[in-house]
Amino acid sequence: MGPKRQRIMDQGSSYYSVPPGSSYMYNPPPLPPHDSPYVGQHPPSLPVVRLRGLPFDCSEVEIADFMQGLDVVDVLLVHKKGKFTGEAYCVLGYPLQVDYALQRNRHNIGKRYVEVFRSGKMEYYRAISNEVSDSRGGSGGGGGGGGSVRPRAKSSPREKSSEEGKDLEEHTGVLRLRGLPFSATKADIKDFFKDFSLSENSIHLTANSEGRATGEAFVEFLNAHDSEAAMAKDRMKIGSRYIELFASSLEELEDAVSRGGLLDNKQSEGQDAAVTENTSVLRMRGLPYSVIKEDIKKFFEDFVLSDESIHFRVNAEGRPTGEGFVEFRGPEDAKAALAKDRMKLGSRYIELFPSSLEELSEALSGVVH
Repeated sequence: MGPKRQRIMDQGSSYYSVPPGSSYMYNPPPLPPHDSPYVGQHPPSLPVVRLRGLPFDCSEVEIADFMQGLDVVDVLLVHKKGKFTGEAYCVLGYPLQVDYALQRNRHNIGKRYVEVFRSGKMEYYRAISNEVSDSRGGSGGGGGGGGSVRPRAKSSPREKSSEEGKDLEEHTGVLRLRGLPFSATKADIKDFFKDFSLSENSIHLTANSEGRATGEAFVEFLNAHDSEAAMAKDRMKIGSRYIELFASSLEELEDAVSRGGLLDNKQSEGQDAAVTENTSVLRMRGLPYSVIKEDIKKFFEDFVLSDESIHFRVNAEGRPTGEGFVEFRGPEDAKAALAKDRMKLGSRYIELFPSSLEELSEALSGVVH
């Protein structure tokens, strides 16, 4: 049986603090007020959050510091095959503190921003069980014991490099690129990934709130297998810059767009005046993933549209990409509708691009609903 893992908190006032007699790294929180809603009652559901995107040399103490001001009862670092995955669970003293913990979402530990999600008792217990199983598999031993006894993985996360950690990240078909030259174009990224089938519509260069390049981009591959294979390009160069690659997701892409937006690459996408004058098709970018055709009709409420004239693009896994196509009655309507460019649909700024029936047909062949 491995050594008992140290808990973060001393005995305290919450329902979830640990019993006396353990080794502690933090002072106990103050006693709750006499009118606390939990005094004299059965404890509510376990207040636990899941953290993702942690540095691969992250420690329990750093996570407790990240949650400064909250009563951190326990931190569970998640391992797979003895290696830290960049995820952790954090048990808090009171259920109300979960909402405060969620406000730390996208805050940084070191140079990495950390995602914080609401979790639950069963997910947390399942992670504990997996840790025990992983430790047994890695060391050939390990015991049972109570819920507070968890064998530690053979190696400390501090011994793992970030490059090793990347191998454990889950691939969804999306990669995030960091360290791009600010002058990088979609053509540069297509050339960088020339061994893979990419369209310019699958490459998203992010912008800050002032519309300037951030040096980051997201690339949607045909499938998770391609994105995992593309990780072989990690730390290779575009121009004189080493490019870092990270497994990402459509949710992270959407969040990046909502925080700053995308660079306006209409010229690089081959949209010229002739197309603007003669097309009756517009492409929409930046749509909420929950958008429905009625939302599009309301967005273009000054124009006559049918359900059959609205098309949403999805990826190879059937998930929405945030893009859509709209067929108007004629080029005059399409040109007039461009006045809606960068107006909001819900909380999202929508970008509009003159398109064509050919581009629409190509998108339809990739499955559109």
